Amino acid sequence: MSLLTPEPGLLFWMTLSFGAVLFVLVKYGFPTILKSVDKRKNYIDESLQAARDAREELANVKKAGEEMMAATREEQAAMLRETAALREKLMVQARDDATKESEKIIVNAREQVRAEKEEALREIRNEIAVLSVNLTEKILREKLSTGEEQMSLIERLLDETDISRS
Repeated sequence: MSLLTPEPGLLFWMTLSFGAVLFVLVKYGFPTILKSVDKRKNYIDESLQAARDAREELANVKKAGEEMMAATREEQAAMLRETAALREKLMVQARDDATKESEKIIVNAREQVRAEKEEALREIRNEIAVLSVNLTEKILREKLSTGEEQMSLIERLLDETDISRS
């Protein structure tokens, strides 16, 4: 027996056993292995597709987030502009109201000062009239102490009234 030349019986049984193993593997083993490989391939393909979908979804979410942020910034800027305009309007209105109120106060103060001035002048005139009457009374008492002087004054006053009537 030589190591390099096999015997025909050995070749027959080896071929037969190899064929049987090959038959069993082809009939039962390979389909199961191929199913598992196909299943694994499908699972990997589905996972890759899910990863792509997730990446696209993430990109869409990121884009939507950026759009929302831009819209929010625009709204914030619009609100700030609106608030500034409202503040300016309120300040102008407050200034106008303050100006009107101060003008009313000034007019009222002037009227009050004028009224008080007129009242003071009336009081001064009354005081002057009272003092004049008192002074005149004293002077007339002193000058008209006699009946003759009284008659002379009465005649002169009557003459003056006659002249003023004419």
